[in-house]
Amino acid sequence: MEHISIVKQGRGSPVILIPGLASPREVWDGIAPELAKHHSVYLVQVNGFAGDDPGSNLKAGILDGIVSDLAAFIDRERIGRASVIGHSMGGLAGLMVARAHPNKIERLMIVDSLPFFPVLLARGGQEPTAASIEPVARMMRDQVAARHGRPVSVESVASDVAGLALKAESRVRMAAWAASADPRVTAQALYEDLTTDLRPSLASIETPFTVVVPWSSTGFGKERTLEFYSRQYASAPNKTYVDVAEAGHFVMLDQPDSFRSAVDSFLAGSASR
Repeated sequence: MEHISIVKQGRGSPVILIPGLASPREVWDGIAPELAKHHSVYLVQVNGFAGDDPGSNLKAGILDGIVSDLAAFIDRERIGRASVIGHSMGGLAGLMVARAHPNKIERLMIVDSLPFFPVLLARGGQEPTAASIEPVARMMRDQVAARHGRPVSVESVASDVAGLALKAESRVRMAAWAASADPRVTAQALYEDLTTDLRPSLASIETPFTVVVPWSSTGFGKERTLEFYSRQYASAPNKTYVDVAEAGHFVMLDQPDSFRSAVDSFLAGSASR
Protein backbone atom coordinates (compact mmCIF):
# COMPACT_ATOMS: atom_id res chain seq x y z
CA MET A 1 0.00 0.00 0.00
CA GLU A 2 1.13 3.55 -0.65
CA HIS A 3 0.72 4.96 2.85
CA ILE A 4 0.67 2.08 5.35
CA SER A 5 1.69 -1.50 5.90
CA ILE A 6 -0.30 -4.04 7.91
CA VAL A 7 0.79 -7.16 9.79
CA LYS A 8 -1.82 -9.71 10.87
CA GLN A 9 -1.75 -11.78 14.05
CA GLY A 10 -4.24 -14.39 15.27
CA ARG A 11 -7.70 -15.39 14.10
CA GLY A 12 -11.19 -14.32 15.05
CA SER A 13 -13.22 -11.13 15.00
CA PRO A 14 -11.21 -8.29 13.43
CA VAL A 15 -9.41 -5.59 15.43
CA ILE A 16 -7.38 -2.89 13.67
CA LEU A 17 -4.72 -1.05 15.70
CA ILE A 18 -3.44 2.31 14.41
CA PRO A 19 -0.43 3.94 16.14
CA GLY A 20 0.16 7.65 16.46
CA LEU A 21 2.69 10.14 15.14
CA ALA A 22 6.17 8.66 14.59
CA SER A 23 5.11 5.47 16.40
CA PRO A 24 5.68 1.92 15.16
CA ARG A 25 3.25 -0.96 15.47
CA GLU A 26 5.27 -2.07 18.52
CA VAL A 27 3.37 0.51 20.55
CA TRP A 28 0.67 -2.19 20.79
CA ASP A 29 2.98 -4.95 22.09
CA GLY A 30 1.28 -4.83 25.48
CA ILE A 31 -2.10 -5.91 24.09
CA ALA A 32 -1.60 -7.48 20.65
CA PRO A 33 -0.41 -10.98 21.72
CA GLU A 34 -3.36 -11.48 24.07
CA LEU A 35 -5.85 -10.05 21.59
CA ALA A 36 -4.52 -12.41 18.93
CA LYS A 37 -5.70 -15.39 20.96
CA HIS A 38 -9.31 -14.52 20.13
CA HIS A 39 -9.14 -11.92 17.34
CA SER A 40 -7.64 -11.26 13.95
CA VAL A 41 -5.38 -8.36 14.91
CA TYR A 42 -4.28 -6.04 12.12
CA LEU A 43 -1.28 -3.93 13.16
CA VAL A 44 -0.95 -0.79 11.06
CA GLN A 45 2.30 1.09 10.51
CA VAL A 46 2.59 4.36 8.62
CA ASN A 47 5.16 4.19 5.83
CA GLY A 48 8.22 6.18 6.89
CA PHE A 49 7.95 5.30 10.58
CA ALA A 50 10.11 2.64 12.27
CA GLY A 51 12.66 2.89 9.48
CA ASP A 52 10.21 1.89 6.74
CA ASP A 53 10.47 3.36 3.26
CA PRO A 54 8.29 6.50 3.21
CA GLY A 55 6.72 5.71 -0.15
CA SER A 56 3.98 8.20 -0.98
CA ASN A 57 4.18 9.80 2.45
CA LEU A 58 6.82 12.27 1.28
CA LYS A 59 4.03 14.37 -0.15
CA ALA A 60 0.80 15.84 1.18
CA GLY A 61 -2.20 13.61 1.85
CA ILE A 62 -0.89 11.23 4.51
CA LEU A 63 -4.05 11.17 6.65
CA ASP A 64 -6.36 10.81 3.66
CA GLY A 65 -4.01 8.13 2.33
CA ILE A 66 -4.20 6.17 5.58
CA VAL A 67 -8.00 6.28 5.40
CA SER A 68 -8.18 5.19 1.76
CA ASP A 69 -5.59 2.43 2.24
CA LEU A 70 -7.45 1.06 5.26
CA ALA A 71 -10.80 1.11 3.47
CA ALA A 72 -9.34 -0.67 0.45
CA PHE A 73 -7.59 -3.22 2.68
CA ILE A 74 -10.81 -4.01 4.57
CA ASP A 75 -12.59 -4.62 1.26
CA ARG A 76 -9.77 -6.59 -0.31
CA GLU A 77 -9.35 -8.90 2.69
CA ARG A 78 -13.12 -9.18 3.18
CA ILE A 79 -12.74 -8.22 6.81
CA GLY A 80 -16.24 -6.86 7.22
CA ARG A 81 -16.98 -4.51 10.11
CA ALA A 82 -13.94 -4.17 12.34
CA SER A 83 -13.25 -2.79 15.78
CA VAL A 84 -10.66 -0.02 15.44
CA ILE A 85 -8.32 1.29 18.13
CA GLY A 86 -6.25 4.38 17.32
CA HIS A 87 -3.78 6.30 19.46
CA SER A 88 -3.27 10.04 19.02
CA MET A 89 -3.00 10.69 15.27
CA GLY A 90 -4.22 7.12 14.83
CA GLY A 91 -7.38 8.07 16.73
CA LEU A 92 -7.91 11.00 14.39
CA ALA A 93 -7.47 8.64 11.43
CA GLY A 94 -10.00 6.28 13.01
CA LEU A 95 -12.52 9.10 13.25
CA MET A 96 -11.88 9.93 9.61
CA VAL A 97 -12.57 6.30 8.62
CA ALA A 98 -15.78 6.35 10.67
CA ARG A 99 -16.85 9.53 8.90
CA ALA A 100 -16.02 8.36 5.38
CA HIS A 101 -16.72 4.61 5.69
CA PRO A 102 -19.16 3.99 8.58
CA ASN A 103 -20.07 0.59 7.17
CA LYS A 104 -16.51 -0.66 7.76
CA ILE A 105 -16.27 0.03 11.51
CA GLU A 106 -18.30 -1.68 14.22
CA ARG A 107 -16.86 0.39 17.05
CA LEU A 108 -13.95 2.77 17.58
CA MET A 109 -11.62 3.41 20.51
CA ILE A 110 -9.82 6.75 20.50
CA VAL A 111 -6.78 6.74 22.79
CA ASP A 112 -5.99 10.27 23.97
CA SER A 113 -6.86 11.98 20.72
CA LEU A 114 -8.90 15.10 19.98
CA PRO A 115 -11.05 16.05 16.98
CA PHE A 116 -8.92 19.21 16.71
CA PHE A 117 -5.54 18.94 18.42
CA PRO A 118 -4.65 22.68 18.43
CA VAL A 119 -7.26 23.44 21.11
CA LEU A 120 -4.41 22.51 23.44
CA LEU A 121 -2.52 25.53 22.09
CA ALA A 122 -5.28 28.02 22.91
CA ARG A 123 -4.01 31.22 24.50
CA GLY A 124 -5.84 34.09 26.16
CA GLY A 125 -9.27 32.55 25.70
CA GLN A 126 -8.95 32.59 21.90
CA GLU A 127 -9.72 29.18 20.43
CA PRO A 128 -7.64 28.45 17.32
CA THR A 129 -9.08 27.47 13.95
CA ALA A 130 -7.48 25.42 11.19
CA ALA A 131 -6.80 28.67 9.32
CA SER A 132 -5.32 30.52 12.28
CA ILE A 133 -3.08 27.61 13.27
CA GLU A 134 -1.78 26.97 9.73
CA PRO A 135 1.25 29.31 9.92
CA VAL A 136 2.32 27.71 13.21
CA ALA A 137 1.77 24.23 11.78
CA ARG A 138 3.81 25.13 8.69
CA MET A 139 6.67 26.42 10.84
CA MET A 140 6.66 23.25 12.96
CA ARG A 141 6.55 21.08 9.83
CA ASP A 142 9.54 22.86 8.32
CA GLN A 143 11.55 22.66 11.53
CA VAL A 144 11.03 18.91 11.86
CA ALA A 145 11.62 18.22 8.15
CA ALA A 146 14.93 20.10 8.33
CA ARG A 147 16.30 17.30 10.52
CA HIS A 148 16.40 14.96 7.53
CA GLY A 149 19.93 13.99 6.55
CA ARG A 150 21.41 15.20 9.82
CA PRO A 151 22.64 13.08 12.74
CA VAL A 152 19.86 12.39 15.21
CA SER A 153 19.91 14.92 18.03
CA VAL A 154 19.38 13.06 21.29
CA GLU A 155 18.48 16.32 23.00
CA SER A 156 15.86 17.28 20.40
CA VAL A 157 14.21 13.87 20.46
CA ALA A 158 14.20 13.82 24.26
CA SER A 159 12.58 17.27 24.25
CA ASP A 160 9.93 16.11 21.77
CA VAL A 161 8.76 13.23 24.00
CA ALA A 162 9.38 14.79 27.43
CA GLY A 163 5.76 15.61 28.19
CA LEU A 164 4.14 12.57 26.59
CA ALA A 165 4.59 9.99 29.35
CA LEU A 166 4.96 9.99 33.12
CA LYS A 167 7.42 7.10 33.43
CA ALA A 168 11.07 7.53 32.47
CA GLU A 169 11.19 4.09 30.86
CA SER A 170 8.21 5.03 28.70
CA ARG A 171 10.02 8.12 27.44
CA VAL A 172 13.11 6.07 26.59
CA ARG A 173 11.07 3.81 24.31
CA MET A 174 9.27 6.74 22.74
CA ALA A 175 12.54 8.54 22.03
CA ALA A 176 13.88 5.48 20.20
CA TRP A 177 10.72 5.29 18.10
CA ALA A 178 10.79 8.99 17.26
CA ALA A 179 14.45 8.79 16.26
CA SER A 180 13.79 5.92 13.84
CA ALA A 181 10.99 7.77 11.99
CA ASP A 182 11.72 9.66 8.79
CA PRO A 183 11.52 13.32 9.89
CA ARG A 184 10.01 14.32 6.54
CA VAL A 185 7.06 12.00 7.13
CA THR A 186 6.78 13.02 10.78
CA ALA A 187 6.76 16.67 9.70
CA GLN A 188 4.04 16.31 7.09
CA ALA A 189 1.89 14.08 9.31
CA LEU A 190 2.23 16.61 12.14
CA TYR A 191 1.17 19.43 9.83
CA GLU A 192 -1.91 17.51 8.68
CA ASP A 193 -2.80 16.53 12.23
CA LEU A 194 -2.61 20.17 13.33
CA THR A 195 -4.69 21.49 10.45
CA THR A 196 -7.43 18.82 10.45
CA ASP A 197 -10.56 19.88 12.32
CA LEU A 198 -13.17 17.15 12.67
CA ARG A 199 -15.37 19.02 15.14
CA PRO A 200 -17.91 20.03 12.45
CA SER A 201 -18.25 16.35 11.48
CA LEU A 202 -18.77 14.86 14.93
CA ALA A 203 -22.57 15.17 14.92
CA SER A 204 -22.77 13.05 11.78
CA ILE A 205 -20.54 10.22 13.05
CA GLU A 206 -22.92 7.51 14.23
CA THR A 207 -20.27 4.86 14.85
CA PRO A 208 -20.11 4.25 18.62
CA PHE A 209 -16.75 5.27 20.01
CA THR A 210 -14.95 5.25 23.33
CA VAL A 211 -12.45 7.95 24.27
CA VAL A 212 -9.62 6.85 26.58
CA VAL A 213 -8.71 9.84 28.74
CA PRO A 214 -5.44 9.73 30.71
CA TRP A 215 -5.02 11.99 33.73
CA SER A 216 -2.64 12.48 36.60
CA SER A 217 -2.84 13.92 40.10
CA THR A 218 0.20 16.06 39.30
CA GLY A 219 -1.52 17.46 36.21
CA PHE A 220 -5.10 18.73 35.89
CA GLY A 221 -6.68 15.87 37.83
CA LYS A 222 -9.53 13.59 36.87
CA GLU A 223 -12.58 15.85 36.88
CA ARG A 224 -10.99 18.79 35.07
CA THR A 225 -9.46 16.52 32.43
CA LEU A 226 -12.70 14.64 31.78
CA GLU A 227 -14.61 17.89 31.57
CA PHE A 228 -12.20 19.17 28.92
CA TYR A 229 -12.54 16.04 26.77
CA SER A 230 -16.31 16.04 27.18
CA ARG A 231 -16.44 19.55 25.73
CA GLN A 232 -14.37 18.55 22.71
CA TYR A 233 -16.67 15.63 21.82
CA ALA A 234 -19.93 17.21 22.98
CA SER A 235 -21.67 17.09 19.61
CA ALA A 236 -20.92 13.41 18.92
CA PRO A 237 -24.10 11.34 19.37
CA ASN A 238 -22.66 7.99 20.43
CA LYS A 239 -19.58 8.32 22.62
CA THR A 240 -18.41 7.11 26.02
CA TYR A 241 -15.37 7.91 28.13
CA VAL A 242 -12.93 5.74 30.05
CA ASP A 243 -10.37 7.45 32.26
CA VAL A 244 -6.98 6.00 33.14
CA ALA A 245 -5.33 7.37 36.27
CA GLU A 246 -1.69 8.44 36.53
CA ALA A 247 -0.96 8.17 32.84
CA GLY A 248 0.41 10.45 30.17
CA HIS A 249 -0.32 10.55 26.46
CA PHE A 250 1.22 7.11 25.92
CA VAL A 251 -1.32 5.45 28.18
CA MET A 252 -0.39 1.95 27.09
CA LEU A 253 3.19 2.44 28.31
CA ASP A 254 2.48 4.26 31.57
CA GLN A 255 -0.43 2.07 32.72
CA PRO A 256 -0.40 -1.15 30.67
CA ASP A 257 -2.71 -3.12 32.99
CA SER A 258 -5.38 -0.42 33.12
CA PHE A 259 -5.15 0.04 29.38
CA ARG A 260 -5.54 -3.69 28.70
CA SER A 261 -8.62 -3.72 30.93
CA ALA A 262 -10.12 -0.77 29.03
CA VAL A 263 -9.48 -2.51 25.70
CA ASP A 264 -11.03 -5.77 26.93
CA SER A 265 -14.16 -3.92 28.07
CA PHE A 266 -14.34 -2.02 24.80
CA LEU A 267 -14.15 -5.16 22.71
CA ALA A 268 -16.75 -6.80 24.91
CA GLY A 269 -19.01 -3.84 24.15
CA SER A 270 -19.24 -2.77 27.78
CA ALA A 271 -16.91 0.24 27.95
CA SER A 272 -18.86 3.04 29.57
CA ARG A 273 -18.79 5.94 31.97
